[in-house]
Amino acid sequence: MLCQRCKKRPATVYHSEIINGEKCTLSLCAQCFGEAYGQFEEEMADAILSGLFGETEQRQKVCPACGMRFSDYERSGLLGCPSCYDVFNEELLPHIARIQGNTRHVGKEGGVYTSEHDYRRRLQILQANLERALKCGDYAEAGRINDKMIALKKSRGGNV
Repeated sequence: MLCQRCKKRPATVYHSEIINGEKCTLSLCAQCFGEAYGQFEEEMADAILSGLFGETEQRQKVCPACGMRFSDYERSGLLGCPSCYDVFNEELLPHIARIQGNTRHVGKEGGVYTSEHDYRRRLQILQANLERALKCGDYAEAGRINDKMIALKKSRGGNV
């Protein structure tokens, strides 16, 4: 069958549309179909993707280290490499805030300190508070802070 538009090349695309309740079918060659519908369908696909996903694939950021797009993260929930955190920082912050409740790491509050880093950080904070209380002459507060430091060191099995 020949293309109904150019009547030169064989028809390879069969396009059906419903216009005013009637089904219209066209038999077109690939070139005529591309000229008649290709640009329109490409623009429509971009518009639909933009409406569904916020932006099209071409305009998304891509991690230079691993080639991952943010849409890949949204599908899988996994990032490709450590540099993805820097590349997608703005996009990730709302997700992190929703999941963790905060976007800044604060460590453990109370309880057993399993991480050496958490233990040392807590000890530093208590030391700074102790020095501040002593400078202000608040010896009662300094005593309470000192007791917390002793209890913390004992909980870790350290020397007091």
